[in-house]
Amino acid sequence: MITLLRRMTHNGFVGRSVYINGSYEEAIKALNLSLQSNAAYLQSVKKQGANNPAKLEETEKYLLRSGITLEQLDSLSVIHVAGTKGKGTTCAFTEAILRQHGFSTGFFSSPHLVSVRERIRLNGEPISQSHFARSFWTVYRRLEQKREHESDMPTYFKFLTILMFHVFLEANVDVAIIEVGIGGELDSTNILRNPVCVGVTSLGLEHTSLLGDTLEEIAHQKSGIFKPHAAAFTVQQPESAMRVLRKRAIERRCRELRVVSTIQDRDWNDVFLLTSGIDVSDVLYQNALLAVSMALEWMKLRSDRSIVKDEYINSVYNSLSGKDMSQIVSLNKFATALANCKWPGRTQILETNVADFFLDGAHTIESIVNCVMWFKRVSRETSNKFLIFNTSGDRNSLKLLNLLKPLNFDRVYFAPNYTGVTSVEDLSNYVLIDEQKKKCKKHCDLWGESSILKSSVAEVLYDIKRHVSSRTDSHDKVEVLVTGSLHMVGAVLAILDPNLTMTSDF
Repeated sequence: MITLLRRMTHNGFVGRSVYINGSYEEAIKALNLSLQSNAAYLQSVKKQGANNPAKLEETEKYLLRSGITLEQLDSLSVIHVAGTKGKGTTCAFTEAILRQHGFSTGFFSSPHLVSVRERIRLNGEPISQSHFARSFWTVYRRLEQKREHESDMPTYFKFLTILMFHVFLEANVDVAIIEVGIGGELDSTNILRNPVCVGVTSLGLEHTSLLGDTLEEIAHQKSGIFKPHAAAFTVQQPESAMRVLRKRAIERRCRELRVVSTIQDRDWNDVFLLTSGIDVSDVLYQNALLAVSMALEWMKLRSDRSIVKDEYINSVYNSLSGKDMSQIVSLNKFATALANCKWPGRTQILETNVADFFLDGAHTIESIVNCVMWFKRVSRETSNKFLIFNTSGDRNSLKLLNLLKPLNFDRVYFAPNYTGVTSVEDLSNYVLIDEQKKKCKKHCDLWGESSILKSSVAEVLYDIKRHVSSRTDSHDKVEVLVTGSLHMVGAVLAILDPNLTMTSDF
């Protein structure tokens, strides 16, 4: 692997470069090594200051250089979503609902689990390698040709944001569901000027060095996506955050700010419970409810309220907004969309021959609390329980680990977010491996007894397989919780289920 990195550096993948055939593999190398990684981006933002408005001006500059004007971007019909917890899940539900109703969709999310192509989806599927390579090199070469100095290129996430706009505009999608990367106010995606509607999921403290260390400051940053004349939606928030959201909705001249809570309709609640396994008390319920609200809003405006009513959908819409709705949308299609929506790595149970893996990319105190509650609810009392854990960024590992301690794991593995299997997609994780190893050693020391330090996820899985095969007792199948970072979940899935089929032959 080290030889591979040296060869790529020698060939010019870091810094100014000349690419031979514009292949997918070369695109990934350029993305990971020539453009800044997310970790490097976070460090650069800390140095420059989190509230530097020049970041959006820079995004506009690169967008124009790539061949898209703001007026062309305005033609994209967008649902824009920010938040601390559940924004990816909410976007996935929204996309599934609209696609089930026959609309062509684009979906932009982050981070990815296995392949960067997961971040840019058309009609529910990641774009192909050939599509990614073709679009990547078109945008990359335009930007490279127009740069004014050596480092005058967009960073990793900014580049992917611009690439996404190219893909969605070229595909002429009916609707683009776009998840904010970090924050909202100055996130690259916030170059959007006229989304149809925006959503803010549950808020909590995250990226405090960038966004502020109070809930009010976090709410201020997230509500930066509010736009004039767009309907804004949010879930129930602490009152301190709600005050900020209400104030910002007025300042930004939103059409309205709507707080979704519950649906007082037995048939609709049965849809959540029976077809999706989403109970009204479940954390997924508010994500699904927010998705339903935004999808209904988008379809309402799309149809111009001119078609025949559906009584169930009207009862839902009335309970959410107090308004009538005149359009055909199918309750069954909502149910099918929610039931079939696959969003790997978030409260996912993956059964294998060796063990059952419980995967949840929880990485904040609130999300770890929810993860613990979920794991207690779905796991078997009689099984041996293992933990695979790592964090990314500068999160407070001790607080997260203390929340996991009461689950009484028999074995606890700490390893970098690196598969240990040679892959061009995994190069960015390998570059940071030494730093991550130090963090994992710290985690081991914090946990104490039963902790095991490994150099890669492959080593962890091999050890689990070896341990399980040597057991002579008659306990239930071993249950393995994987949490702390979506990057760790992705590294595990890259080995267990690299195509994200929700099945595994491990």
